[in-house]
Amino acid sequence: MGAVDWANLGDGLSAATLARGVTGAIVAPAGGSGFVYGYHSVASAPAGGAAGKLVSLTGFQPTGSGPTVADGGCSIRGCLQRVPSPGATGMSPLLFACAQGGATPSVNDYAYMLGLSDSSPYSVMLAKAPIVRGLVVGATDLVTLRTGSAQYVIGDALWHHLRLDAVVQPNGDVLLQVFANDLTLHPLGTAPDWQAIAGMSEYIDDVLMINTGTAPLWGGCLGFAFAVGTALNRRGAFTELEAYRQT
Repeated sequence: MGAVDWANLGDGLSAATLARGVTGAIVAPAGGSGFVYGYHSVASAPAGGAAGKLVSLTGFQPTGSGPTVADGGCSIRGCLQRVPSPGATGMSPLLFACAQGGATPSVNDYAYMLGLSDSSPYSVMLAKAPIVRGLVVGATDLVTLRTGSAQYVIGDALWHHLRLDAVVQPNGDVLLQVFANDLTLHPLGTAPDWQAIAGMSEYIDDVLMINTGTAPLWGGCLGFAFAVGTALNRRGAFTELEAYRQT
């Protein structure tokens, strides 16, 4: 996808607060181009916030309304990094699926989110919450669905190649599956080898609202976002983004 295939999420932090754009200042993953899309909090946001982009192609905004097997499901994939910053918390880069904003998608929309937790050390996390909440470990307004067992240190500047599948079932349940590709064994430019993430078995967000306490999310938009707290100079980056519809 090119730049024209993405649109900004509404209600996000301004570029004067959270700078963003294509840059060569962050080293891309092996096999990637010399540029990635980055974020950097350069001014105070007293309540924190987020900014992000959604896939704006026909058929993706939204992907569908559900709940049939071929309507509403999607897959979002990409490389994420918590870029070394003056602090080790206060940031979470994430992929999102099934954001429920309708005609006016916003960072305030509920969505399924897969990304790098706002903690030190950090882990890969799957959650259901408004995108603006990010992936803050222990947040009371965030439903944590799965957390990877591996932990990482932000100073290592690791790229994580992640995949989130939200598969709408015939009865309306949403099956959530997450995978990772080891970039050291399968760098960009070669076929990814998607493997299950330790500690993150599949999750069913069910129509009876047993598992999450809320109804499953059908259709909606998908994309990527970067959430920050109140601290300055927090950084994140994305590259190699792919989007698919369930068919």
